[in-house]
Amino acid sequence: MHPGPINRGVEIDSEIADSPRSVILEQVTNGLAVRMAVLFLVNGGKGPQEIAA
Repeated sequence: MHPGPINRGVEIDSEIADSPRSVILEQVTNGLAVRMAVLFLVNGGKGPQEIAA
């Protein structure tokens, strides 16, 4: 998944990035949720309330 932001003209051509078939924005959105879930699990699956106790 692409973490965003993209470097137009370096990583990817603007024409491809702006294509209707491009999924970069979806990947950036979903990537945030995935990273949060991974950090939650690495933390033992405990929320802030359980850690402080």
